[in-house]
Amino acid sequence: MPGDHARTALAGSRFADLRWVESTGSTNADLLELARGGAPDGIVLVADHQSAGRGRLDRTWTAPAGSSLLFSTLVRPDLAPSDLHLLTTAVAVAASDACEAVAGVRPRLKWPNDLVVADGDGTDRKLAGILSESVVDGGEVRAVVVGMGLNVNWPATLPDDLAATATSLNHLAGHDVDREQLLVAHLRGLEVILAELASPGGREALIIRYRHLSATLGRTVRVELASGALVGQAVDVDDAGHLVVELGGELVPVVAGDVVHLRTQD
Repeated sequence: MPGDHARTALAGSRFADLRWVESTGSTNADLLELARGGAPDGIVLVADHQSAGRGRLDRTWTAPAGSSLLFSTLVRPDLAPSDLHLLTTAVAVAASDACEAVAGVRPRLKWPNDLVVADGDGTDRKLAGILSESVVDGGEVRAVVVGMGLNVNWPATLPDDLAATATSLNHLAGHDVDREQLLVAHLRGLEVILAELASPGGREALIIRYRHLSATLGRTVRVELASGALVGQAVDVDDAGHLVVELGGELVPVVAGDVVHLRTQD
């Protein structure tokens, strides 16, 4: 059955409770419902197909059945509220590591939540997106569900609306990639990173790794904010995990926003 190899490989780990379904609306929505009902830390839900997959800013996420690794992880983190956004960072770093280990492809990280790979002319093509959502009770975050859609084994020709902006792991590796092996590598790596994140110096170590993998630093970017857009040079990810943009000689920290990598002519 789907997931049997992964369940065996993850036995005894933080993410041993792995559930694999043929289809659902949204793995994030399903785990949020379980979390509100008191479900414990560490549940992972994988779907071969999502009929209502979501990305940031209420964007839809669609993929042919069985072509992608579509999954969400329920975490009840022992972190300060100001550090909860680092769960997305941890998932991104672990996913990049897993892609390299299993497929020989090293994606870079587009702040705040995408995995990208540059094509021959330097255009960043999206490989994966991450969406984190919280369960809040009594003004406190009780759980965080982190979902990911990772393109793994897509047809040779991508849909017209994605052909210029997306890519898939099998296109980059030159062969099909085992989704269960990829999931196991990701969850094993994530377990290590989360343990380190809860220990002294763990946040700093994660930010250093994120900076090293960043596809955004050094780029001219447009950041879409609720108050409008700003255009500047992405110069750092600070110790809190926020993007720092240089704008007219001023360093502006960006806590949340949608980032577009610009070319010189843009």
